[in-house]
Amino acid sequence: MSPPSVPPAGFPLRLLRFLVVGGGSAALQLGVLAWLQGWLAPVVAFTVSYALSTLAHYLANRFWALPSARRDTGRQALEYLGAVGLSYAINLGAFQLAQHTFGLGVFWAAFWAIPPATAVVFLVLNFRVFRSA
Repeated sequence: MSPPSVPPAGFPLRLLRFLVVGGGSAALQLGVLAWLQGWLAPVVAFTVSYALSTLAHYLANRFWALPSARRDTGRQALEYLGAVGLSYAINLGAFQLAQHTFGLGVFWAAFWAIPPATAVVFLVLNFRVFRSA
């Protein structure tokens, strides 16, 4: 018996769902970061919060926001990890730029690091990793 198929959602619905997932993931990341920043170095706290929010992001995108017709789940997972690496590099670079160049605190630097990575990652996930057809 095959698993039930998810009807393909159109691009606007996929984008809306991705943004909902991204907002929830960002809230999780910023909440964990706010909690950890008093105990850990800024980059360590950022990395831990990023890892937890990335796990939530993957699960919500894979099973709800960007349902995919692909059956090569191993390759898909590797591609997702590549997107995560790209996202982390963009996030960390923007985080450090915001901290060191603009003098923002840890929380606000992390907040402003999210949008540029979000734009790039949506395109990669929607059109490659979790493509609908």
